[in-house]
Amino acid sequence: MTQLLRFITVALVLAASACHSSSQSESSGSVGSAPMQGKSARAPDGDAALGAMLAYEHTAEFALEAQAIPARLRAARTACEAARFGACVVLNVQQTGGDQPSASLGLRIAPLGVEPMIALASTGAILGSRTTRAEDLAVVVRDNRTAQERFRKELARLQEFQQRRDLAVADMIALSKQLSETEAQLQAAEQEGGQHRRRIDTQLLTLNFQPPGGQAGRNEITQALRDFGKTLSMGAAWTIRAAAFLIPMSVLLLLLVAGLKRWRRRRG
Repeated sequence: MTQLLRFITVALVLAASACHSSSQSESSGSVGSAPMQGKSARAPDGDAALGAMLAYEHTAEFALEAQAIPARLRAARTACEAARFGACVVLNVQQTGGDQPSASLGLRIAPLGVEPMIALASTGAILGSRTTRAEDLAVVVRDNRTAQERFRKELARLQEFQQRRDLAVADMIALSKQLSETEAQLQAAEQEGGQHRRRIDTQLLTLNFQPPGGQAGRNEITQALRDFGKTLSMGAAWTIRAAAFLIPMSVLLLLLVAGLKRWRRRRG
């Protein structure tokens, strides 16, 4: 059993070394293959020439009349769910009512659908600000591919050993455990690779809606007037508590001053 496990370990080390050598040769030629990857992610030509694999995130803020915010939120969400501008998934929806209404919609959408979706959201509204950021996943994707290749080679090597008929029961148990661990590692690496590809092939878009500044200011004034009675009662209650705390302190201070004056008269 010990000799078999030692043989398996040596074989896996040799397989990992071969995988490492192939990954180095692949990385040395990655500049030539980068434009194809960039095109598949619909990245700009400059990014493809640099071998970048970018995951884009966009945030757009709109100033819109308070009564129009719910309808605009529904329109954008419906357009996404109907794939009006391409593949789209709603990630999160936030909506606040009352005197200070606001709404936020988070989407993951195909790159070609970003601009049409922003145009739909900005109809009749003012685009207050827009930000775009990108994260380069080229190194992460390369490392993930290398890991997947290594796990596949390890799995194939272990499956070859599993076909042997001269294995003892203890060897079979140890081999089955190693197979399960390698399969789990390969599955996790494949899932991670799928997430990376999803971030590259689609883009994250967040749409924020809020009333214009003047309307927001009027809403704050209205809310302050509504809270006038509550604020007044809270102030009165605080004053009463402060007086209740200070009265004993004042009486004690007066007694101390009177006693000090009487002591000075006796000495004089």
